[in-house]
Amino acid sequence: MTRRSQRRALSVLLATSVALPQVTPAAHAEPRPAAEAWQKSTSARLDADGSLSDVLAVSPGDVWAVGQQEIWDVWKNRGTIRHWNGSSWNEVAVRDATAAGNLRGLAAAGASDVWAVGDGHDGLPYLAHGDVTGFDRVRPQGLHAGDWLGGIDAKPGRVVAVGSREKSGLVLTGQGNTWTVQQTKEKGALYAVASGFAVGDTGGAPLIMHYTSGAWKSMSVPAVPGGYLRDIQVDSSKRAVAVGGVYHGPGEISPLVLTWNGKRWQRLAIPATGARLYGVTGDGKGRYWMTGYDPEQAAQPFVMRCEKDACQIIRGAAEKGRSSVRLQAVAYLAGKGALWAVGHAVDAADRYTDVVESFAPRTTTAKS
Repeated sequence: MTRRSQRRALSVLLATSVALPQVTPAAHAEPRPAAEAWQKSTSARLDADGSLSDVLAVSPGDVWAVGQQEIWDVWKNRGTIRHWNGSSWNEVAVRDATAAGNLRGLAAAGASDVWAVGDGHDGLPYLAHGDVTGFDRVRPQGLHAGDWLGGIDAKPGRVVAVGSREKSGLVLTGQGNTWTVQQTKEKGALYAVASGFAVGDTGGAPLIMHYTSGAWKSMSVPAVPGGYLRDIQVDSSKRAVAVGGVYHGPGEISPLVLTWNGKRWQRLAIPATGARLYGVTGDGKGRYWMTGYDPEQAAQPFVMRCEKDACQIIRGAAEKGRSSVRLQAVAYLAGKGALWAVGHAVDAADRYTDVVESFAPRTTTAKS
């Protein structure tokens, strides 16, 4: 496989200081933060050909990101965990000789209770637990070689990771030394989990599962042939948003957004675009931000903001030397009105550089 074809394959699974055009947010009775003031782009200082897959914002001085570096070198490729302390990014050690491959997901039950999930170089899924002093690998019983884990959620005393096993969904639940591995009846794979909801696809349609009455059960979703879901934001039992895309054929993908109102999932009408959506976050009050990549304007960072069933695309400015920018995950910092987005940029020589974007709040007051 050539490096270019490897890049295409990676892109299926899977920003520079930019000046965004000013956008007027929807009206509110009270001032609310609108994340439209992009700050100076930073990097988590990954090695060459690095990419970030997920981000978690606990506080302005406590932000986490995971990914991989040296992605084209089978011998040097390794997962990485990075931490922002308010002034700089630092790598946090993983105390494990087997080493992690690509780390895809992050979750935290507390400031000193952080979890990461991805691949192990030994062929098993990789689960790590720690804090700024370092991470240790956790080895739940019941996982097999060939199992895949991509999404994780953590609450005090309970961790849930999701993925796939033998073309079916896989759910890992537990904490400490006690874990349960469940292979779902539904065919397909699960990519993200949050507050009792997990999303993915059946291989030909979107898949959403809900934990209820002690079991994971599939939910009724709109019929979307070729649809898939990659991330979910849950505000409450009565409000959630899931994002992904619809595969129409080689190179033809349109975005997909589903919303939950407590009774049913519905497809949200969004602006016409061929963008791929990878990540979603929200402020808990009905405003959401979605990040991804638009192949028609590949060099411009892409964000879509949705509120009250209305969505608006916000594009960043292209930077010299970058042929494309993919923002693969986004996190909202509660109480601060700030966003963090991570991913990678690619240059004309197919070299990857990790990208970290922060968004400062802009407070606006409604006009009656």
